[in-house]
Amino acid sequence: MKKNPLCLHYIDILTLASKAIMKASIVDLRYKTKDILKALERNESVTVLYHGKIKGIIHPTKEKSTSKIIDHPFFGMNREHGETVLEELENLRKPRYDL
Repeated sequence: MKKNPLCLHYIDILTLASKAIMKASIVDLRYKTKDILKALERNESVTVLYHGKIKGIIHPTKEKSTSKIIDHPFFGMNREHGETVLEELENLRKPRYDL
């Protein structure tokens, strides 16, 4: 645990089963933002403390999948209908009743 002798806030880093967890106070969010962002880049979760009690947890984002849209199961689901996209849109946009 690193303590700053000039103030009461602290940053604590725990390592549990190869998953690092960083604890940061509200003051750390303001003054040690760079360290918190570095921890998130290392895929560490950051626990936010207020008066020593947990107020929330900041988790790093997951990497975006680089799969192609053609591989998505929704793509081409109406292929067996035989209508083109333009014909289907025209049917959707036409009025409900002919006047």
